[in-house]
Amino acid sequence: MKKIAVMTGGGDCPGLNAVIRSVVLSGSGYEIETVGIHNGWKGLIDSDLEVLTDASVSDILSRGGTILGTSRIDPLKNPADLEKIQKTLKETGIDSLVVIGGDGTLSAAYDIACKGIPLVGIPKTIDNDIFGTDLTVGFDTAVAIVTDAIDRLHTTAESHHRIMVVEVMGRKTGWISLMGGMAGGADIILIPEIHFTTEEVCRDLKARFMAGKKYSIVVVAEGIKHEDITDAVVPECDRDECGHEKFVGVGNLLGKELEHQLGIETRVTVLGHVQRGGIPTAFDRILGTRFGVAAVEQIVAGNTGCMMALQGSRIGTFPLKDVASRIKPVNPDLYYLVKTVMSKKW
Repeated sequence: MKKIAVMTGGGDCPGLNAVIRSVVLSGSGYEIETVGIHNGWKGLIDSDLEVLTDASVSDILSRGGTILGTSRIDPLKNPADLEKIQKTLKETGIDSLVVIGGDGTLSAAYDIACKGIPLVGIPKTIDNDIFGTDLTVGFDTAVAIVTDAIDRLHTTAESHHRIMVVEVMGRKTGWISLMGGMAGGADIILIPEIHFTTEEVCRDLKARFMAGKKYSIVVVAEGIKHEDITDAVVPECDRDECGHEKFVGVGNLLGKELEHQLGIETRVTVLGHVQRGGIPTAFDRILGTRFGVAAVEQIVAGNTGCMMALQGSRIGTFPLKDVASRIKPVNPDLYYLVKTVMSKKW
């Protein structure tokens, strides 16, 4: 019997369990045994595995997070770890890996594949910044959460005639802020791909108030450079174990600047990890399921070293080598289209 293993790496997001479930159930149709790897690459290094059966995944479709756990470990940082991974695969008889991850995990997957280990990747991240796929698992749920938050903030902003600044995740890309802001009817959206100045933001907000709009919603992506917002000295950021920047809180910086320059009461909401949690949307469950089935089909066909990708309405493949160390920025044309719609509101 062929044996495959599935793992989740990097940050968690809604929809991961849908992928795991799909891999297990579709694999059983090919008489493939599926092994779950606990805590990402760390589980493969430590040989922390469990056999997954239909019963193991029977009630996980609607659950957020990942039943396998995750971590942000670089499997090639320590040369001895690669030897441990190879030993684990040999001793357990695992033929191929299904690696569910974001940019860091999939970049590591490409490096591992170059060492001769057969695997396929599945793109997941609320940031939607994986090159080669239109959408990633987790993104739709994050946008829905942001949209709901903005909807709720509209009523309190209107009641108190305030500016509401909403800081959302996204690292170096503005997909969540742009789509969530558009769906929630935000008045100004700030993303890392488009340079702005505080003076420009203040000008637009002032124009709204002069036109009789007594409140405003400003959505800002966490990856905006603080230098664009304030001249104040900001502490250097920390970094996680994969070198990812821990952001300093641009929402609060922006909120203080807007209140100072406009004299309008401003409140800040940082959504943070709320965007990662909870029940996945129907779309993320379906996308995760489709990715899982496609991954198993590719392994059965002997096609590894690739990532599953949503291209239009079709699930296809994309070379991992073209995914590694790249991100997918927001197209400026899309941003300006959204901005045109926003400017029509005053």
